[in-house]
Amino acid sequence: MLKLSNVTFGYYVNKKVIDNLTLEFAEGGIYGLLGKNGTGKSTLLYLIIGLLRPKSGEVTLEGINTADRTPAVLQEMFIVPEEYNMPSIKLTSYIKALRQFYPNFDEQILKDCLEIFELPMDIQLGDLSMGMKKKVYMCIALAARTKVLLMDEPTNGLDIPAKSQFRKVIAKGMREDQIIIISTHQVRDIELLLDHVTIIDNNKVLKNEAINIEEPVNLEELFLNTLDEHAAKEHAAAKTEENA
Repeated sequence: MLKLSNVTFGYYVNKKVIDNLTLEFAEGGIYGLLGKNGTGKSTLLYLIIGLLRPKSGEVTLEGINTADRTPAVLQEMFIVPEEYNMPSIKLTSYIKALRQFYPNFDEQILKDCLEIFELPMDIQLGDLSMGMKKKVYMCIALAARTKVLLMDEPTNGLDIPAKSQFRKVIAKGMREDQIIIISTHQVRDIELLLDHVTIIDNNKVLKNEAINIEEPVNLEELFLNTLDEHAAKEHAAAKTEENA
């Protein structure tokens, strides 16, 4: 179980990005984390993995505070940020250095995922475009076989065929008990993957519920309807308070 308990964080003293947020992610699910720009989606991912520390509250994985960044927790978490650089070495050399930090690393999963993306194992990382880097890094992330996998805008920079391959890679590489949290604005790229959706806005969790995978879901429509319903409730509450 991944749990955020009354988490508050801000980059500036008087401006909170996340305020008293409580949220749970159960094992064995692909979560779509949706929200408007500036609602703190990326910040939330960095708080989960412990790269940022809450001003108050805590994030725990199996009861262990992730902000402590203990080896036992770090080996069970992996993040694919929106932008990143990779060293100018071969993928095989990169994996040799990386895999010692992830005891469950599965090289066969790496090869299978690379094959879906039509990429070789001996690829030179320094020569790759951003889109190619994303493909490789997502394959590495899945091969690490961590309990928690975080992805921030993973389909940005991918062409249409690669977006289809991305869905196949997730389905191929995901372990059964894994928690995958995908933060994105490209909702149509992931709506066929998700079995859970989490919508946040103005420091509130507006929706955190399972999706019926047997019925098609329009994530864009769900997101906009959820925001409209929340705005209507806020307006009604304000009018009630005004008339009291």
